[in-house]
Amino acid sequence: MIEIAPHETLPDTLRGSVVAIGNFDGLHRGHRELIAVAKKIAAEKNVPWGLVTFEPHPRSFFRPQEPVFRLTPYPLKLRLAETLGAHFVACLAFDEALANSTPEEFIAEQLVAKLGLSHIVTGYDFHFGKGRKGGPETLRAMGEKLNFGVTVVDQVTDDGDERAPFSSSSIRTALRRGHVKAAARELGYPWTVMGEVVHGDKRGRTIGFPTANIVVDPGAEPFRGIYAVTVRELGSTVEWQGAAYFGDRPTFETNRTFLEVYLLDQDIDLYGKTLLVSFIDLIRGDKAFKSVDELITQMHQDCKDVRKVLASHALNHP
Repeated sequence: MIEIAPHETLPDTLRGSVVAIGNFDGLHRGHRELIAVAKKIAAEKNVPWGLVTFEPHPRSFFRPQEPVFRLTPYPLKLRLAETLGAHFVACLAFDEALANSTPEEFIAEQLVAKLGLSHIVTGYDFHFGKGRKGGPETLRAMGEKLNFGVTVVDQVTDDGDERAPFSSSSIRTALRRGHVKAAARELGYPWTVMGEVVHGDKRGRTIGFPTANIVVDPGAEPFRGIYAVTVRELGSTVEWQGAAYFGDRPTFETNRTFLEVYLLDQDIDLYGKTLLVSFIDLIRGDKAFKSVDELITQMHQDCKDVRKVLASHALNHP
């Protein structure tokens, strides 16, 4: 898969492609329906297909002081797109110039001149251009003028329930409440964090639970607690079982947010490795303990509970 970075143009071999456009945060089941339409059209036209997305997230541009809870930060989005078979991902820089472009300028300059697309697939609720004044009808009108096709995909719901369309917002809400199974149903896979293992304070080793410490994006805010997880190194199919902690270590009063992963039945040096941590189920909420011994006792119980959850887990990862 080819990554087209901001301010790069599509190579000649990919011009005339079919593209699906959107933020695609999570690449959830609704997004995948849109992508399936793009793939089908590309196959019929015998041309490549890809995704067009934006960085940073538009909300980060307009409200930089408010970190966004990204379901799939850009590196993970690229990986997911590759697993779906995309020939390319074109990333457009969401900057001052793009934010102030009229819908017509955006289409002519970014989609036609830069990407040279032949057909665009978008969701019913995709809006763009200054003041978000552009929408599906704008695309259709410009498509007739500039000679590209447009397909608009209606909202996608679970089993036809119009009250519950798949959305990134509802997935974030589920994760904030610790409802990781509900989030996985909407995503089509377990919510996954990708990150590099860094050196921590090695406190886990002193109490018999050495953990891999992973830096998470500032906006990440799932429910604080202990989770049953599966873990893989990027590029590997070997899966490990683990117990993950997301929280602020109230017992030790650190006032920092951590993602720590303890691998069951493994003793592996993971420093500097990039891991994919998939959240399978919540075991319990975070809490402060009166003593370290009380914490250790609870952690042994947590690991037993994790084993029970993962014993019936079926592999279904991005």
